[in-house]
Amino acid sequence: MKILFLFEGLPHYYNDILNRLNALLDTNVVVLIPGNDSKSIGKNVFQSEEGIKFKVIKTGEYTAWYGKSFLKNLKNIILSEQPDIIIAGWPYIQGIFANIFLYHFIKKQNIKLIEKSIPYLVPKYHEAKEYYSSGQNTISEDLIKPERVTLKEKINYFLITQFRRYYLNKLDAHVCYVEDAFEILESYGVEKSKIHIIYNSPDTDKIFASKQKISKEPPILPANPFRIIHVGRLVKWKKVHLLISIIKKLKVDFEKIELVVIGNGPEEASLKKQAIYLGIENHISFIGGVYDPEILGKYLESASIYVLAGVGGLSINEAMCYGKPIICSICDGTEKKLVRDNYNGYIFETDNVADLATKIIAVLSDPLHTNKMGENSQPA
Repeated sequence: MKILFLFEGLPHYYNDILNRLNALLDTNVVVLIPGNDSKSIGKNVFQSEEGIKFKVIKTGEYTAWYGKSFLKNLKNIILSEQPDIIIAGWPYIQGIFANIFLYHFIKKQNIKLIEKSIPYLVPKYHEAKEYYSSGQNTISEDLIKPERVTLKEKINYFLITQFRRYYLNKLDAHVCYVEDAFEILESYGVEKSKIHIIYNSPDTDKIFASKQKISKEPPILPANPFRIIHVGRLVKWKKVHLLISIIKKLKVDFEKIELVVIGNGPEEASLKKQAIYLGIENHISFIGGVYDPEILGKYLESASIYVLAGVGGLSINEAMCYGKPIICSICDGTEKKLVRDNYNGYIFETDNVADLATKIIAVLSDPLHTNKMGENSQPA
């Protein structure tokens, strides 16, 4: 069985999972990505082809008539590779259905079409009109909310909703991160039997191997029971600025409070300025992007709590593998399966700085409970 994935890039965290899939008996993985800089992938997403054991094909990317990116030469690549299954996510899966000739060509080849999605930001069908008309739910990665939604945009959102209802029912299957997908997709008429949940996760076997190795090595940072860590791109929707603002408040009760920020991105300069403005630059360490699993593991080992103030998911799994209590808000939906209040961490109210501070204080003030929650994060 040959599976052709259409990806907007090759984030390093895809590679381990795709390698494992490719290693399955009678399974052949091929990944098609843009050869040029993709407009669809997030800012500063680290991509790597190191250690891959599957085939990668690169092609051009262009802006289609409906305003979204799509891949060049897809028909010829399909003819060449002869896949049994095509798996794609936004925006490429929509691009297939926006070209009726391409869609019928794929079906004529007896190729199964599968969408890979979360889909936590997709409104239910009967709620879509209000969802988009309010303008509060049309937010970019930069957290830009429109001042108002124009009539033209309302018509556009209506057409998107109808198009979504059309193509969701044409797909052979859906693989999604969260159980909410059942209720969301069924509202568009999708049969429940076509919806499959595959929880978002890194290769935890590899993480545990790294953990075992670094346990015999010296720590990367001196011990500090009041060290918080964040791992993720420095973009606005990660909301690291909330964490920095809280450090100033926490410093009153915890003199040695420290925030370690792993990651890089367009918000780095702004976040450093914020730390200086608040007079807490000595309590915050900007490490930059760390993609070596053992070095990242050492930083996670050095911290007492992992905090994710904005959107994310995989970093929660990684921190749990290292036995860390987790504090997060509504992320990408996977946190519902990973974090249990007062068991292995807390879920705070989105954008509520006071609630976030309260949750962090609750953990830092009780070292025994902190250790117990960290133990609870790890698999039995």
